[in-house]
Amino acid sequence: MNALCFIGHSTMRPSARFLISRTSKSFLGSAKQPLRSNRTHSSLANAGRPAPATIITPRSPLPAAGFNTYRLMSTVFYPRFATPSIAFANRDSFGVASRVVVVQQQHSTSVETRVNEGNFERIYVQNGNAAAAKPLVVERIDKDENIREVVSVEEGDLNLRNPEGIEIVSPGKEESDIEKEAWKLLNDAVVRYCGSPVGTVAANDPGDKTPLNYDQVFIRDFVPSALAFLLRGEGEIVRNFLLHTLQLQSWEKTVDCYSPGQGLMPASFKVSTMTLDGDKTEEVLDPDFGESAIGRVAPVDSGLWWIIMLRAYGKITGDYTLQERVDVQTGIKLVLNLCLADGFDMFPSLLVTDGSCMIDRRMGIHGHPLEIQALFYSALRCGREMLAVNDGSKNLVRAINNRLSALSFHIREYYWVDMKKINEIYRYKTEEYSLDATNKFNIYPEQIPLWLMDWIPEEGGYLIGNLQPAHMDFRFFTLGNLWSVISSLSTPKQNEAILNLIEGKWNDIVGHMPLKICYPALENDDWRIITGSDPKNTPWSYHNGGSWPTLLWQFTLACIKTGRIELARKAVSMAESKLVADRWAEYYDTRNGKFIGKQARLYQTWTIAGFLTSKVLLENPEKASLLFWEEDYELLEMCVCALSKSGRKKCSRVAAKSQILV
Repeated sequence: MNALCFIGHSTMRPSARFLISRTSKSFLGSAKQPLRSNRTHSSLANAGRPAPATIITPRSPLPAAGFNTYRLMSTVFYPRFATPSIAFANRDSFGVASRVVVVQQQHSTSVETRVNEGNFERIYVQNGNAAAAKPLVVERIDKDENIREVVSVEEGDLNLRNPEGIEIVSPGKEESDIEKEAWKLLNDAVVRYCGSPVGTVAANDPGDKTPLNYDQVFIRDFVPSALAFLLRGEGEIVRNFLLHTLQLQSWEKTVDCYSPGQGLMPASFKVSTMTLDGDKTEEVLDPDFGESAIGRVAPVDSGLWWIIMLRAYGKITGDYTLQERVDVQTGIKLVLNLCLADGFDMFPSLLVTDGSCMIDRRMGIHGHPLEIQALFYSALRCGREMLAVNDGSKNLVRAINNRLSALSFHIREYYWVDMKKINEIYRYKTEEYSLDATNKFNIYPEQIPLWLMDWIPEEGGYLIGNLQPAHMDFRFFTLGNLWSVISSLSTPKQNEAILNLIEGKWNDIVGHMPLKICYPALENDDWRIITGSDPKNTPWSYHNGGSWPTLLWQFTLACIKTGRIELARKAVSMAESKLVADRWAEYYDTRNGKFIGKQARLYQTWTIAGFLTSKVLLENPEKASLLFWEEDYELLEMCVCALSKSGRKKCSRVAAKSQILV
């Protein structure tokens, strides 16, 4: 008899009833089918017990034909288990489960999954219960085993609560009326799936008759909501969100018959209702990987934000068991393997197309935009921190370390501009061919815009928006610079200079409503050529120089880290006086951010959550240290040039070290 072993966590007694089924093409269902719940609305009265499992497998195709491959699923993992359990499923020659043995172990066990090999495990939350702690479905594909079963365990008496809403923990202080309204609006924006909270909608304006995809749960939009709930003491919704979005990873979606890379996270998902035979209905999770988005661009930043949010969950709640789970470990690896895959690009920065991040329309950021590099750097540091290091992950950890070293040097050395660097570029020689060239990217001095020479302060500097051969995007992108400070992608000296620049150019970057997404705006022919005459991205509107209140929480984090908390208080106070009156608008227009955006949604959730997160951090600045990274001096010793066999004659690592304040 063949046997399979699964390791999970349990303080409760799972019953040992297994359901057997053969995996087949018809069983797997259509590749475009959304993730389905196994609970119908007609069974709500019996929510204490799960309905029979309906298992939809949202994964990439099975391994190549020739292997007799089947899938085994078992709900032996529970989110709130404290001790691991091992379940063995044995079958006889007729393919019938003949014996089940459940062994309780008292020590913690970490399971290492095999990624990018023929054998690997995948674990999903099985939504057969409205309770807060849902069992998981373990999917194992093993080319070495002739497995013919689909195994499911029915829950016993789990004694789990069925939440009717989000219980908000008292902050221990008297809240202002504005904060009370904001918390109520955030709670009203919560989306539930099978009775459990799984995220917040992008906007919740009752007067909006054409919400488009603003009624969906976006990964990037949910980050400030997640932090607000976590800092408030409510971790359940964040845990559920992390697990459900993990279920949707690498869904078989296509754009013009092309499948995304394994590990891609969706930009958003929505909870829909599917009508079954008769009058029964069931809830489904329907993800969007960009195939429905305006521009049809896949989100590069979703997986990076997911990893960052996972780390924040562990740091704030102290619950590190989530990131240690085998399915979550596999999810981290899939995201990072997708980002670290070899390609034609020779730079350590991540090559992406326009519209793949917060700026999700054509704005001339294709190439190596700073925002993605800062998030990529953060996700790499999170991965190195959370991954279990063993024989199965040591190669990935080594690749992470090498990439971190190269990426930090590349951004600090080549993206940084201040008065000294601009003067250096102004005197660049071009057409240099050698390993010792100063102008490595063949930048022509005429690219320096006239506005920059008079704009940048003597004591300030910033990281430019993009760098490619013969191209430097000198625009100031706020999120990329703030996140570089938060993640320590920029050096301590550079962090100070970035905050100096924001303070010195307060009217330009902050104005009447914090904060400009980028400065300056594209105008005239630049706007027509670069944006394609985008009517939503007209000068000083939306992504083209618009002001976004959601950036407050990143600004607050950066200010606390650099000891400039008074700047954050000033910005939050300025926003607080207007946000309620303006009904929590999505963004603001004009050079100084005076007017609500001409197409801005009202009651925008990440505007509300960004404000609340900023307020909590300002009241508890010690909690901010859980969300940012300090300088990692070990990275400075990992010189990638020394690992190369290309015979480089010169390494600029010393120049990077000179920027560090020890």
